[in-house]
Amino acid sequence: MRQTVSIADLMTQSGVAFGTSGARGLVSAMTDRVCFAYSCAFLQHLAAIGQFAPGKAVAIAGDLRPSSPRIMAACAAAIEHMAGEVHHCGFVPSPAVAAYGFARGIPSLMVTGSHIPDDRNGIKFNRTDGEVLKADEQGIRAQSVTLPDLFDEDGMLKKVEALPPLVDVAAPYVARYVDAFGSHALSGMKLGVYEHSAVGRDILVTLVDALGGEAVSLGRSDRFIPVDTEAVRAEDQRLAREWAAELGLDAILSTDGDSDRPLLADESGAWMRGDVLGILCARSLGIRAVATPVSCNSAVELSGLFDAVRRTRIGSPFVIEAMNALIAEGHSRVCGYEANGGFLLATQVAVEGRDLHALPTRDAVLPILATLVDARRLGVTLSALMAQLPERYTFSERLQNYPTAQSQALIAHLEEGSDADILTRLTAMFGGIAGQAEGIDRTDGLRIHFAAGDIIHLRPSGNAPELRCYTESDSSERAARLNEEALQRVLDYRTL
Repeated sequence: MRQTVSIADLMTQSGVAFGTSGARGLVSAMTDRVCFAYSCAFLQHLAAIGQFAPGKAVAIAGDLRPSSPRIMAACAAAIEHMAGEVHHCGFVPSPAVAAYGFARGIPSLMVTGSHIPDDRNGIKFNRTDGEVLKADEQGIRAQSVTLPDLFDEDGMLKKVEALPPLVDVAAPYVARYVDAFGSHALSGMKLGVYEHSAVGRDILVTLVDALGGEAVSLGRSDRFIPVDTEAVRAEDQRLAREWAAELGLDAILSTDGDSDRPLLADESGAWMRGDVLGILCARSLGIRAVATPVSCNSAVELSGLFDAVRRTRIGSPFVIEAMNALIAEGHSRVCGYEANGGFLLATQVAVEGRDLHALPTRDAVLPILATLVDARRLGVTLSALMAQLPERYTFSERLQNYPTAQSQALIAHLEEGSDADILTRLTAMFGGIAGQAEGIDRTDGLRIHFAAGDIIHLRPSGNAPELRCYTESDSSERAARLNEEALQRVLDYRTL
């Protein structure tokens, strides 16, 4: 029996809601019926704005979570139901399938839960010309979809069709960077590649080899590992230090699960912060205007490297909107980056006379390669390259399994009353660890500036039951300690 469902209602009923650029939820809630409906709604919205029509191709890929193949099959069934042509790109990085779609002017989607545990998954949607923006999210949410009689009582497809033959999107993605940087860009560098379960692990090894470096494969896993580039696990910190010491590496390269967020460790095995990596990448590419979330390191302004810095809410759709605004204002070399290290190239740039085309979606490869190439060109270590920036250090961690409603209630309580009341309350809560609160920023969550120069930023996660905490100070040790103490204050708040 055919059934018409409201996507807004389905999001509420299933608990699979929109986060950054797509839908995420528990695998148990992401039934084939839900994934099919969301994919149809995405294409219906694109049809309404002139970006999809029957007969048009739609690219699809996935990460290495156990649930990804099933969800990819459900999404492919939806594409065919909408009379689209499925371009099956296999298991490749999110930016690789996005680049393939942008180059051909076709929509694409990536089945991935990014860095979160594999009991969850998601679908990331891309328009023909970039990631979906907040207006597109609302357009998708507003759709109603008529579902065919394809599902059993558990919401699973009664019959699963095989996906079409693979389209090779990895080769052009590798060629993008080899053509831009040259085949000797990493010559003489011994680079560890922490593979774990990242979907782009083989591409990273291929790129190091193609650029003249020596790749050392490390830590490959058949089990999905939720690597979060904003909150690197203690185990991964220890492994990087051990590998660097034992193997004499110049750096260690890695990414999150869908390989759109980078991890780069220096010669000692210390993982670099994503917002520092973003600054170094932008500098190496000669970028003049930067869009970056409010949570990122203030060294981007203090460095004096850029003509314009635009602060945004957290999430790539907001960064993209700000990049577009900078271009509209006349800036010609524009990028964006996030605290997780994902780098968005808004305009074409030249790398030693060779063109590197825009890729306005989070990418892990570009910030890694551009920073390594710059260090090699200057003849310095990565730690020495970082030391060239102003001494501002950030740290982030989160309270896991902290309900979103509880996070939102905490922020709402802390923001009650006049500005003077709020600062008094924040000083009472955090004064023992950070001193006098003197200013707040409500761009996204609650960012608190203290008189001594420290920053504590609390924000409910948009895609998981977590409370994120970002801290900034004048030393890495101080930023980390402040973060730990701030999260403890949150846990102890009711007793203060």
